[in-house]
Amino acid sequence: MTVLLGTSNLHKHYNMKKLTSIFAILLSINSFGWGLTGHRVVGHIAMDYLNPEVKAHVLDVLEGEDLAMVANWMDFIKSERSYDSLKPYHYCTILHLDSMDTHKHPAKGDIWMAIDKFLTEIETGQYSVDEGFALRAIAHLIGDVHQPLHCGRGTDMGGNMVQVKWFYRKSNLHRVWDSEMIDYWKMSYTEYSDWAMAKVKQDQVAQWQNSSLEDWIRESVVARDQCYETMGDPERMGYRYIYDNTELLNQRLTQAGVRLAAALNKAYAAR
Repeated sequence: MTVLLGTSNLHKHYNMKKLTSIFAILLSINSFGWGLTGHRVVGHIAMDYLNPEVKAHVLDVLEGEDLAMVANWMDFIKSERSYDSLKPYHYCTILHLDSMDTHKHPAKGDIWMAIDKFLTEIETGQYSVDEGFALRAIAHLIGDVHQPLHCGRGTDMGGNMVQVKWFYRKSNLHRVWDSEMIDYWKMSYTEYSDWAMAKVKQDQVAQWQNSSLEDWIRESVVARDQCYETMGDPERMGYRYIYDNTELLNQRLTQAGVRLAAALNKAYAAR
């Protein structure tokens, strides 16, 4: 397996800059996946679906922090230039569903490759950096891949170039999906997790747990059409957009949390 990470400098910076909940407030939200609350929702849901032994191991490796607390780490380190090689790991470009079967990862990698890479590291116990790094990365990236605009169509930087007015304030479509629809509800990440999961049935959970990375990407490619098609007047986005998209938004967040747990349970069981 080709390792795109792993130098002495990367180890040094990683050890110096482990995410803590205090540092997380410094994160600037713009084109990052889900935003602080969304990623914490994914991590919080995942903790509830980890097998007990896996949960105990994850908490031990992360030195007491849970997946909700480390889920924003991959965005936090974007300010450190030594991690610039990881930036392509947050997204992929899929022109349309028919192109998935012939998709080739760019030389610098993409989110599809990165999720497969870090899950393989956890399965084999052979890390490009270390186990904590792999866990922090996978906790974030499985969240990102469920945000439909992180599987972009290659024309507008995943909606970042689509300028809109969100409740009369300048924004862009990507930011609306990352954070602004979630922030509208003014809930904590634990409140949001409970609210979103309350509508999820156990047969849905079982379905989600038995899906593949390719399924997750395919779903995002299909869902991204709705992100654009329900915009209406881009100068007057707000309540109607929330009404039309909250169900999809919450589905993607809850799917990401359930699947993050399932992926980790499977990876650790393979050891």
